[in-house]
Amino acid sequence: MKHTYNISGMTCNGCRNHVQEILSNVNGVISVSVSLEKAEAIIEMEQHIPLTTLQKALKDDGDKYSIHNVGEHNDHVQSKSKKRMQENGSGVFYCPMHCEGDKTYKNSGNCPVCGMNLVEQQNLSNSPSEKWTCPMHPEIIKDEVGACPICGMDLVPMQPDLSAEEKTYKSLLKKFWIATVFTVPIFIIAMSEMLTNNPLYNLMDQKYWNWVQFALSLPVVFYATWMFFERAYKSIKTWNLNMFTLIGIGAGVAWLFSLVGMLFPDIFPDQFKTESGAVHVYFEAATVILTLVLLGQLLEARAHSKTNSAVKELLKLAPNKAVKVVNGEEVEVSIDSIELNDILKVKPGDKIPVDGVITEGDTSIDESMITGEPIPVNKAPGDKVSSGTINGNQSFLMKAEKIGSDTLLSQIIQMVNDASRSRAPIQNLADKVSAYFVPVVVIISIITFIIWALFGPEPAYVFAFVNAIAVLIIACPCALGLATPMSVMVGVGKGAQNGVLIKNAEALEKMNKVNTLIVDKTGTITEGKPTVEKVGSFNDDFSEREILNYIVSLNANSEHPLAEATVKYGKEHNSDKLKTNDFNAVTGQGVEGIVNGHKTALGNPKMMDYAQAEITSEKRSVAEQYQQQGKTVSYLTIDGKVVGFVVIGDKIKKTSAAAIKELQNHGVDVIMLTGDNHNTAQSVASELHLSGFKASMLPEDKLKEVEKLQKSGKVVAMAGDGINDAPALAKSDIGIAMGTGTDVAIESAAITLVKGDLQGIVKAKNLSTAVMKNIKQNLFFALIYNTLGVPIAAGVLFPFFGILLSPMIAALAMSFSSVSVIANSLRLKGMKI
Repeated sequence: MKHTYNISGMTCNGCRNHVQEILSNVNGVISVSVSLEKAEAIIEMEQHIPLTTLQKALKDDGDKYSIHNVGEHNDHVQSKSKKRMQENGSGVFYCPMHCEGDKTYKNSGNCPVCGMNLVEQQNLSNSPSEKWTCPMHPEIIKDEVGACPICGMDLVPMQPDLSAEEKTYKSLLKKFWIATVFTVPIFIIAMSEMLTNNPLYNLMDQKYWNWVQFALSLPVVFYATWMFFERAYKSIKTWNLNMFTLIGIGAGVAWLFSLVGMLFPDIFPDQFKTESGAVHVYFEAATVILTLVLLGQLLEARAHSKTNSAVKELLKLAPNKAVKVVNGEEVEVSIDSIELNDILKVKPGDKIPVDGVITEGDTSIDESMITGEPIPVNKAPGDKVSSGTINGNQSFLMKAEKIGSDTLLSQIIQMVNDASRSRAPIQNLADKVSAYFVPVVVIISIITFIIWALFGPEPAYVFAFVNAIAVLIIACPCALGLATPMSVMVGVGKGAQNGVLIKNAEALEKMNKVNTLIVDKTGTITEGKPTVEKVGSFNDDFSEREILNYIVSLNANSEHPLAEATVKYGKEHNSDKLKTNDFNAVTGQGVEGIVNGHKTALGNPKMMDYAQAEITSEKRSVAEQYQQQGKTVSYLTIDGKVVGFVVIGDKIKKTSAAAIKELQNHGVDVIMLTGDNHNTAQSVASELHLSGFKASMLPEDKLKEVEKLQKSGKVVAMAGDGINDAPALAKSDIGIAMGTGTDVAIESAAITLVKGDLQGIVKAKNLSTAVMKNIKQNLFFALIYNTLGVPIAAGVLFPFFGILLSPMIAALAMSFSSVSVIANSLRLKGMKI
């Protein structure tokens, strides 16, 4: 029988193959076909296998993937994923080449696919609270300063453990120096053979010096660089061929050839022998190659630590301590012990410990580390503050509203980690090339040996052997594999430091292609802080104050920004609150209810139609006078008659005009879609010289407009901040959430701007352009390096120029090819966006 199931958690072909292998090993399964695109598995089985059995097989493998019946929503994977992201930090590792997508590993070590050192993910868990210990009794560990309970000595701060990243670097550094100490004398002995009267041969014959080289090579091969052979063996065993396959074969063949040459010299033709009759050994080639590759790994480890420096800088923003106010007294506590609704005191110059709201005191706060804006922001009671930002010169009290992994800083770090591990579509090219790379290089190496052995000058076999090894050593699939991930990691970190949060690498690539930007008006182009400018009456039976009473009473039940503005205005003017029943909000139109016993509605002309109330031309002309000034006018109807109106203004942000002009200079058409009326929208569009606008747009209208533009061949980005923007955000090629908006909008978006400002979209566009340019440079270098390097190593230049490439020079070139790709990616750190 055959069953079809949905699979959750797969992100790449590596995941697909892994899931297929796990399910194929379940008892009773005949065959398995897994589709990455459809996220489904078709399983043929001898007899029905319970779903729980299949689920257990995936769970036992690490709980990365989940299987469930078609059509069932799988909350398990989503909640587990969120939990993992909250808990990870120290002890969570990933491959820098993302060989298995965004898969993470529990232990440090090597990637099972490419063999590269796994990189530790940075998280707030990597920045533990400060611990204290006794110098005499190290088993005593406390969360705060004090005295040792055993000997009474003052506790001292504990030295933090080295990160896995630092441990890897120090281990490689130690091995590199050991390899160098033993490789240098081998190299000197080998190179001395080129001297006419070699002084070393006065001490002993060449065959004994060969044994000295052999002895000196043992620590290099079997200790300092043995990991390369382990990775090569594993790669061949699993058929995940990679750079270490080539290094293992090349250096291994050179070393084994030399050993066999010393033990059994008679089996080799004279071409391989020196004048003394000893076989020419290649211990120096093997050890120099391995030591240079080790140097490359060392430089890569140091460079990798710089690619995620943005996250490390963000981690430094998180304070370890906070001052908690308990029963009027100030108590210093660990950041981990803060609970929701705790009252905290923040002193001048201190970092704000968690997200919350100011309850007492005025201050100015430096938010540059999160928003990228250098000017401090003035804050007063009721204003929100974020963890990691720095207080100015005034103390204040705040209430904790978000703690731990829920704070903005934690979410930024989580988003950066997620995006850094995601794969850009442009990487598919590198993946396709890499899949055939190693087998092709091995074949070229064999062909090189055959051609040199048949047609090369004497000693032909020696030339054939050396050039075949050079081909294996110079090829570098890692430069190709690192080209995209390194640029993405640095670029995503750069964005986070400037208040631009990228959800994944695909968003970076698509943003570079965007040629149409759709923006909302309220909160995106305007400040999103509407204020009432006038309340008017159309009816002599109702005074302006009575109109205000009705408007405020009805709007008191609404959460819309315009409604909040009228309620605030009513409080300032001491309006009376009337009894309201049967309140109802009509999306994109307005609100209605029974106020003081009268059927009442408030909103735009569509709402008046809904309430079956006619707007006369005289009343409409009064409203149009304000609308032509860019104001919003809402009509009030009581018992079917339009009796009054309210005029609401919302200032255009100072940065909107400059940002729109810069985007247009980049070839991006900026179109405004707003729920506001035509006259107001036209006024704003004219002032900002927008490419186009549409007014009176409901959420479904915005969605249809996005689809229409996409069908016409446009690459559409949508910027919005409200729940009504979420459908269009999700449908657009790139959804951009303004950080001032709702969680729903942010969840639907591919890019989030911490500061809700159009200037952030300019930054995102500049960032994506720079990252894609950097990726293309890396790919070009990696492809050109391998395209030119392999033929040169094979000896194509020898017939014309007499040039051959030593395997040792090939190893040096190969080692620095990966490092140069990382170094080019690091240039993004100095870029201004």
